[in-house]
Amino acid sequence: MLKLFLITAGFCCVGMLLLSVGVLLRRDGRFRSLHIGQSPAMRSRNIHCVQSMDRMMRRENPHKVKERE
Repeated sequence: MLKLFLITAGFCCVGMLLLSVGVLLRRDGRFRSLHIGQSPAMRSRNIHCVQSMDRMMRRENPHKVKERE
């Protein structure tokens, strides 16, 4: 049981070390943003995150025609 715990802890330490290498070697020390709205490729295709798209679709249209008076 102790052997399994030490192996698991070793794998976790190696994983954390590999993740920290990416942060330490970057100039600004940050990971890139993974949000859809922050990606230049998605912005060029006019694709936004689901919450932003939903908010835009629910917005009141100022040019709509009143059907009933």
